[in-house]
Amino acid sequence: MVTTAPYGSWMSPVDARTVAAHDGRPAFVGVVGDEVWWTEPRPAEGGRRTLVRRRPGGEEESVLPAPWNVRSRVLEYGGQPWAGTDTADGPLLVFSNFDDQRLYACTPDGDAAPRPLTPRSAIGGGLRWVDPVLRPGLGEVWCVLEEFTGEGPTDVRRVLAAVPLDGSAAEDRSRVRELTDDRHRFVTGPRLSPDGRRAAWLAWDHPRMPWDGTLAMVAAVGDAGTFSDVRAVAGDLGTVAPDGPGGDGESVAQIEWAPDGSLLIVSDPDGWWELQRLDLDAAPGDPAARRALCPARQEEFGGPLWNVGQRWFLPLEDGTLAVIHGRGTTALGILDPVTGELVDAAGPWTEWAPTLAVHGSRVLGIAAGPHSSYELVELDTRTGRARVLACPHVDVLDPAYHPRPRSRTFTGPGGRDIHAHIHPPHNPDHAAPDGELPPFVVWAHGGPTGRAPLVLDLEIAYFTSRGIGVAEVNYGGSTGYGREYRERLRGRWGVVDVEDCAAVARALADEGSADRDRLAIRGGSAGGWTAAASLTGTDLYACGTISYPILDLAGWATGETHDFESQYLESLVGPFAEVPDRYRERSPLHRADRIEAPFLLLQGLDDVICPPAQCERFLAEVAGRGVPHAYLPFAGEGHGFRRAETIVRAVEAELGLYVRTFGLERSDVPALELRG
Repeated sequence: MVTTAPYGSWMSPVDARTVAAHDGRPAFVGVVGDEVWWTEPRPAEGGRRTLVRRRPGGEEESVLPAPWNVRSRVLEYGGQPWAGTDTADGPLLVFSNFDDQRLYACTPDGDAAPRPLTPRSAIGGGLRWVDPVLRPGLGEVWCVLEEFTGEGPTDVRRVLAAVPLDGSAAEDRSRVRELTDDRHRFVTGPRLSPDGRRAAWLAWDHPRMPWDGTLAMVAAVGDAGTFSDVRAVAGDLGTVAPDGPGGDGESVAQIEWAPDGSLLIVSDPDGWWELQRLDLDAAPGDPAARRALCPARQEEFGGPLWNVGQRWFLPLEDGTLAVIHGRGTTALGILDPVTGELVDAAGPWTEWAPTLAVHGSRVLGIAAGPHSSYELVELDTRTGRARVLACPHVDVLDPAYHPRPRSRTFTGPGGRDIHAHIHPPHNPDHAAPDGELPPFVVWAHGGPTGRAPLVLDLEIAYFTSRGIGVAEVNYGGSTGYGREYRERLRGRWGVVDVEDCAAVARALADEGSADRDRLAIRGGSAGGWTAAASLTGTDLYACGTISYPILDLAGWATGETHDFESQYLESLVGPFAEVPDRYRERSPLHRADRIEAPFLLLQGLDDVICPPAQCERFLAEVAGRGVPHAYLPFAGEGHGFRRAETIVRAVEAELGLYVRTFGLERSDVPALELRG
């Protein structure tokens, strides 16, 4: 029986505990011997990530019990945290443990506990490791070393380093052998050629981000594992333009070696990340030295390098390539690099995470769709059949309550396109009274160089099943639509993103899909910035939820964030030394007198990327102005929430804000106290 009730008052089986229990996704898939391994979130265990293995017979088990937390903090966003190989004694595992950031080794089939391979450091953020590559023949593991040299967040250097597997470096830093110097501020992990005689990696420098410009570096590898003849073979860091870096650089997002010894890269010299083959032995100027493998498709075969070790492609033993590609959404395909033929795997998935592994003719990846959560998928290239191998989507509630999203393109200022996923209110048990329009919440994604994927998200279902619509806006600056689209934010962060979100909200109201008086905005990290900038720059929204945000550009640009993004604003806003007034004029902190709409502010107290100090200054500016607001700080949480109890409180508080602001009648959510 369908009950008629106002939007926002519908009863739903999707509760906050269900949302929290299914937060996060599997990641960092790999193959050890004949087994598939990956990491999984554990929200109920303090938000740790465990490592899971799937044996050939199909049995699954956690490799490491609590409290081991397989997660790196390099760049603060981390990356590939583990490596494994088969030995006569069973699998050998090396991993980064989150709590102390040391590398550990263990043989999971033995009785011994993991043993440390690297020392502690009392300086700044210590020693951190990511993207390991095992070299058992040399008795070493090679990886990226991030070493803090002082107490400041930017007192840091990064090199490629070799760590002895015998544990001799656990107390002696001098036993760590550095493979490269620190001529470049940032590096990714090494990729070894099939004959082991060459290594390749990516490098870049401030003030560029990796999507602005990177270099593909190659070195000769000696018998003792030493590097020589280090040179750049592709990429371009570009110059620093008046509106910041990025306009004339070339972003190489990934490198891998082909079985024939040529170097494969994903790069964007023509405005789209595309696959190319480099013949390093070709004569300089030879047109055959660099060849596009699937040209002129106007699609992305790569993405923004937020995590060290991301993979959008991998070569298979028969010479073909497994590739993740698409425009707005992504697919897994098999590319013939000779003919350029590309055949996609069939299935319900519209988003493939940038992690791949291959084993013989099998390709392993992690994918989700509009009606399924992230699953570990296996593609058999011999048969073309794709199947869910592990982490299968389970309908924890009747799929009838899932959102029914539509991907749309809206028109923004100047006629520019704006891409968005629209999730109207949906609940099979309820209908709204005739003529009533629903409240809608605009979701601004983080990054901002990122994208909202078209996948099932139970947090969205939490709101849509209660009669509140959600609009995920891939505003100008988002990835997945080519370099020109993602560079719309150059010098215009806080302008283009705010305008695009507002354009989508107004369009929904103009067409009669949303109630103009009950529009809200929310976002986390860079999305929190956009939400706050929208509340202080427009009168469109009735309220907003701001999570772990940037609120003070000048503070963020002068030592209040981590090294990786410490000069990000040089491109997003402009060179601080040249346009300091722009930093002040756009910051919500200095526009707090303009905010009139109620807001909810959520912040992790351990956040070193967007520190709580910015929230505290913002709240001090708002105090006494009569603006209803609530501030929920969470001890033990960093940038993004991982603990089940935190997620429950945050989700319910957000709904509580809408109950208060939109005048909804609900009894299934704790009342949110707003101060004025």
